[in-house]
Amino acid sequence: MLKTIESTPENTLNNNTDINLTEVASQSPSSLHEPPTERKIKRLLIVTDAWQPQVNGVVRTLGNTRANLQASGVQVEMLTPLSFKTLPCPSYPEIRLSLTSARRVQAMIEQIDPDALHIATEGPLGWAARRVARRQGWAFTTAYHTRFPEYVKARIGVPLDWSYALLRRFHGASSAVLAPTPAIVKDLQDRGFHHVVHWSRGVAHDIFYPRMQQEPPRKDNPVFLYAGRLAIEKNVEAFLKLDLPGQKWVAGEGPMAEGLKRQYPNARYIGVIPQEELAKLYSQADVFVFPSLTDTFGLVMVEAMACGLPVAAYPVAGPIDVVGDSGAGVLHDDLKQACLACLNIDRSAAIHRAAQFTWPLATQQFYDALTPMRRCSA
Repeated sequence: MLKTIESTPENTLNNNTDINLTEVASQSPSSLHEPPTERKIKRLLIVTDAWQPQVNGVVRTLGNTRANLQASGVQVEMLTPLSFKTLPCPSYPEIRLSLTSARRVQAMIEQIDPDALHIATEGPLGWAARRVARRQGWAFTTAYHTRFPEYVKARIGVPLDWSYALLRRFHGASSAVLAPTPAIVKDLQDRGFHHVVHWSRGVAHDIFYPRMQQEPPRKDNPVFLYAGRLAIEKNVEAFLKLDLPGQKWVAGEGPMAEGLKRQYPNARYIGVIPQEELAKLYSQADVFVFPSLTDTFGLVMVEAMACGLPVAAYPVAGPIDVVGDSGAGVLHDDLKQACLACLNIDRSAAIHRAAQFTWPLATQQFYDALTPMRRCSA
């Protein structure tokens, strides 16, 4: 059984691990190593089509990166759909597509007058900012957050080659293309992308840590948990259709939610919950199941591991780098076999692995990749 105790990192040290969660959670972002003085970045503009109130890995990544940069003394401005009229994205109404022009985007960039420009997404705002930067001769960086070609193929059958050609054009003028794992870096390079650099991810260890005095995973009535969007590209059905003992819990919402609830009524559907509640949910489960075949990273895997939850996943990009052969989970082409094998994993292995992912370290990688753009006032 799981016993609730006072929820603080310092008193949730697993009995079988020597990881100091308080020390990990309190890592200061103020220790950013400055680049040479002539290319110091004091004001950064991030252009992104993905932003609050959206709930996804891209938004969480940008939010944590922004917070760490600001804590280090870097002023970070955001150009997001919140500044424009928007339309709902087809099949994804929670994602808003900005209605704007390159001229207006240029005026807003010039008003902010940043030292560096980072274009985070390949949506309408991203393309408009790219067009302006190319026209003005401004240097900029981009990021590859989402396997857009695989998503589009899964949804409407567009050939991968077509979508990757479009993305090569988008990222081709970037001084650095930031990718979340070594496997994704290599994949992009193999597909003809240039200037690809590694930008890892972190986890908020002050939020995601074991919230209960945990016993080994239960084998008599285990809880298998999925957290993420309920959409076709997440491959959630691969989890829900498995013949597993115990219970299946599903946290998240998305276009497939109602259909999944009808088809798999025995699962427990929790919806979208705040991060504090999500950490408690992770801590109560026995195995975290990550069935996606198309994610570039899978931030939820690190969050789950930080709460002492072993990960069952396929051996594909994302899990290969996040879990790999760390002993914190099982990667197997047979997802059921991976789920059952995770019941034999010590929770401390997951906590050890998650401790290697911190936002200060990831933010340093991001900061090091930035390139000064020509100042508008120059």
